[in-house]
Amino acid sequence: MLTATALAPTLAAAQTPLGVFAPQTATMDLNTAWFTTVVEEKFNVDLNFETTGYDSSAAAEKRQILLASGDYPEVFMLINWVDQFSQAELIRYSQQGLIIPLNDLIDQHAPNIKAAFEKEPALLKLATAPDGNIYGLPQWNDCFHCSYSAKYWINTEWLEKLGLKMPTTTAELKEVLLAFKNNDPNGNGRADEIPLSANTVDTLIPYLMNSFVYDPRANSYPMMLALNGSTVQFQAVQDGWRDGLAYLADLYKEGLIDPGAFTQNREAFQALGNNAEAVIIGSATAQHPGLFVTIGQDDGRDRDYDPVPPLTGPEGISYTSFNLASMPGAAFVITNKANEEQQIAAIKIVDYMFTMEGHASAEYGKEGEQWLRPVEGDIALDPNYPPLYNHLPPDPNAPPKNMAWNAMGQYFSDKEWRGGQVQPTEIYEPSGYERRLFEATLLYEGKYPEDQLFPYWNTWTDPTTADELAQLQTNLHNYVTQSNAEFVTGQRDINDDAAWAAYLADIESLGLARYLEIYQAAYDATAN
Repeated sequence: MLTATALAPTLAAAQTPLGVFAPQTATMDLNTAWFTTVVEEKFNVDLNFETTGYDSSAAAEKRQILLASGDYPEVFMLINWVDQFSQAELIRYSQQGLIIPLNDLIDQHAPNIKAAFEKEPALLKLATAPDGNIYGLPQWNDCFHCSYSAKYWINTEWLEKLGLKMPTTTAELKEVLLAFKNNDPNGNGRADEIPLSANTVDTLIPYLMNSFVYDPRANSYPMMLALNGSTVQFQAVQDGWRDGLAYLADLYKEGLIDPGAFTQNREAFQALGNNAEAVIIGSATAQHPGLFVTIGQDDGRDRDYDPVPPLTGPEGISYTSFNLASMPGAAFVITNKANEEQQIAAIKIVDYMFTMEGHASAEYGKEGEQWLRPVEGDIALDPNYPPLYNHLPPDPNAPPKNMAWNAMGQYFSDKEWRGGQVQPTEIYEPSGYERRLFEATLLYEGKYPEDQLFPYWNTWTDPTTADELAQLQTNLHNYVTQSNAEFVTGQRDINDDAAWAAYLADIESLGLARYLEIYQAAYDATAN
């Protein structure tokens, strides 16, 4: 006769229920995804996802409503570029008791996260609040080409046709753009060439401004602050900024800048690059050429755009923008709804995604179907690292498979992970596009003024000033964006001292002094 004790090993322990708020695309179902079943089996959990989409505004609104209602799940697993907890939210929600510190859970149950902190101390610094607690985990993404996203691409086929060299100075660039405008480089007999284009996201000014004064901005990184010694300053009021706007205004007056550069969205931008009648874009500011021309076109036009290194301005300045590709805040938090068993399960799940196998499976899917381990002859993206994995792109003609958690699995994409991906060596083939971006970024690497870099990602502001700071930043940035466009397009005269004085006075009236005061205090307290 079998006793209860003898029967016990054959009885599976009850699964731990775990509610998770997370984003998913229209083709995903996190509750039934292959990786979800892997996690549930591996950690004996029953995951119940409450989902939102990838629209940032809608995702943030739903998260905030959920938290305010009091009826929220045990865990939030987010994607930093969709929506995540800001540093101010982490402090505020921790003070309210809604989210819990992760320090002890990591120390006792997450060896892979601990190893990542030791390997990449900057991740630990990014995750640690001023009081020493870790209230959430950011997604660490050491994306080389993302960190230098204010790039400039030029049609080198046009350069060759017109017998021109790659420009190295702002003066040389003007001569190249004049040739693009006047010498019919696309050969169709029409004056339809656009020498220089941009859009409202991949903005025109930062790349060229960096030949006159340091401009830290780049598409999704709008910060206009820099350091002057240990003093935080606003770059858009510096003398060099006016010089940069004057140069741009001169290019615009000569008809060298696309009139839509300050108003068109990315879709309109790419429509120009894909113009069916002829190639019309001579150059463009963008993180990568795929933003203004579809990669892999039959006529090969996408192969003709190559990066222009930082240009040297009239005073010898030649900078580039740099931003940490990992965003401050947290994509993963555990709330006060989680009991001890759920807390341990949650941190173990994320810890698994810090392993090579867990990361690849979470981001891509099943080994052998969506990714492979490297074989002899494989070449890594970065020659400093050995091949680590080979991501197999999905068949564009097949229906999408519900396999992975996609970007939600990107918790530790360090240099070894990013650089260790297997990539073809032919950079102009679509399959070698990542290598094309890597090699392009080498031209920009390290060319930012390190002593002026304001590390906003490690600057935790007082959460009681969060709403005020957000309003100040919005007002200042919107005004600078609008007024700078007006100076470039001639609606305001950049050479008129009175117009420039009015611009400076307007910025002061929008609260610049208070804005700098808040960031100076935060920098002195947390980042200095």
